[in-house]
Amino acid sequence: MDIVGNLSVGIIFCKNMRHNITSNLKVLGGKPVINGTRITVDFILELFAGGMKEEEILKEYPTLTKGVVRSALEYASRSLRREEIFIR
Repeated sequence: MDIVGNLSVGIIFCKNMRHNITSNLKVLGGKPVINGTRITVDFILELFAGGMKEEEILKEYPTLTKGVVRSALEYASRSLRREEIFIR
């Protein structure tokens, strides 16, 4: 996976994901968010953990798409496997 960004402000983009996940120290303390939103990756995981299905999440948050939700899951999976290095 290609990772590019501006390390001086802690902005990281995951280029190979269908939709970018962005981490910026100036936005929500650097938590990874869906690009262009304030919806965090961990929030999407919490929705699933709370029992919501993908279709319910998409209905509740119409700015999200299946690709965005899957990018968040891919980001979380790869982060836990430590395949990526992200600045906090």
